[in-house]
Amino acid sequence: MFLSPVMTKAKKKAIVIGSGVGGLATAVRLARKGLEVTVFEANPSYGGKATKIEKDGFFWGFGPSLFTFPELLDELFQLCGRNPADYYHYHRLDPICNYFFPDGTRLSAFAQPEKFAAEIELKTGEPSSHVLAHLSKLKKVYLLTKDIFLFKSVHKLRSYLTLKSIQALFNISDIGINTNMNAANSRQFKDKRVVQLFNRYATYNGSDPYIAPSTLNVIAHPEYNQGGYFLDGGMPDLSRSLYQLACELGVEFKFNSQVQKINITGKTATGIFEKGILHEADIVVSNMDVVYTYQKLMPEQEAPAKIIEQPKSTSAIIFYWGINRQFPELDLHNIFFSGNYPREFDYLTNKKLIYSDPTVYVFISKKYQQQHAPASCENWFTLINVPHDEGQNWDELISEARKNILAKLKASLGVDIEPLIISETVNSPKTIGAKTLSHLGALYGSSSNNKYSAFLRHPNFSRKIKNLYFCGGSVHPGGGVPLCLLSAKIIDELIG
Repeated sequence: MFLSPVMTKAKKKAIVIGSGVGGLATAVRLARKGLEVTVFEANPSYGGKATKIEKDGFFWGFGPSLFTFPELLDELFQLCGRNPADYYHYHRLDPICNYFFPDGTRLSAFAQPEKFAAEIELKTGEPSSHVLAHLSKLKKVYLLTKDIFLFKSVHKLRSYLTLKSIQALFNISDIGINTNMNAANSRQFKDKRVVQLFNRYATYNGSDPYIAPSTLNVIAHPEYNQGGYFLDGGMPDLSRSLYQLACELGVEFKFNSQVQKINITGKTATGIFEKGILHEADIVVSNMDVVYTYQKLMPEQEAPAKIIEQPKSTSAIIFYWGINRQFPELDLHNIFFSGNYPREFDYLTNKKLIYSDPTVYVFISKKYQQQHAPASCENWFTLINVPHDEGQNWDELISEARKNILAKLKASLGVDIEPLIISETVNSPKTIGAKTLSHLGALYGSSSNNKYSAFLRHPNFSRKIKNLYFCGGSVHPGGGVPLCLLSAKIIDELIG
């Protein structure tokens, strides 16, 4: 008697294009499902905008720095049967950020809402009750909208067929889609400095508070109602942890591997071409900027013009400075506000230039990680918001911005910073675009100035091509580490 050999079903194959946070998280989720996953990355290493820069004994993260919604990262590791503490550590910040205003006012955003509100009242005279009422409203809006706009695909009917979705629709007036952020904040607060503080949250997704719907005020909710965190090692540690987990799950990474084309057979994605070789797959996920995905990888496919042609978000000029001194008055996160916020955004949105008095953000991880800078030194990640790349003379703009930033810091701190700079690296829209393949160097894909912007972001799936998916900051639900993690979660649920 002969026994038939046991036939084992071949694993489905998935290819992920790009190893930014969204790509890494998607690779992990697909590997957990039992798929054979290969990640193709054009750069020599993983991380995308969450990678690292090391020079002259200083360490900086390439991009993002504030860590919110840590439970999203924890959930991913726990889902894979891992203890997050074996991979990374983080702690809650207090204060979250220090604010410096041109009139000399300095205030700290404490982690406790009541303490934060009391600080604002003490420093500006704005009643603490106004701040607490605002934070309470932000929490309500978040709870009403999170399941539609963040945790589920807004492009699937089933996302709206829930009790929470129906509640959100019945409370549409509370969500604030018909009022811009500045108008809503100006009604809520009497003091212009407090209005400016909350208006700045438009910049978290590259938008303009004088145009963007007041719904975006909800961006402040996680910081003040749930907490801002610091990930030991900075955001590059998040990428490292995801990469380590992916490798443990059997994900294969191919670095220095530029994908040339997504192979489409009929109306189904069946793999990719890299170095002229066809790599077949049952599922293809692009973590590449969605505009470039169509332009470079699927030029023969008709792109969804209404989505692809949406106005792009702002970008940034970042100076990575090694500073030969320590500043006890500065903390991890520090904001030096412009003296004319409306003018600053007029330059960003309309003139596509940089105002002479820009708002300056300084992030110093040395405050929590001593090894990130030599003794008696600090590593300053110094950023201003700038327009995306439309052919401006960036060499000239960078030079002018550097002078204006240094003048602003000297006025606020009473110290000439320039002689203290012993190491310098610069990124601008052009280099950001080149290094991360972000269309026009925009940090967040499309801007969110349109009240329908959430619906005008590209879906996490293709409506026309089967087995093709999209993750990362250029698609739903948007840019930033938490949203990139959520884009992976949405794909996980779509694939089923």
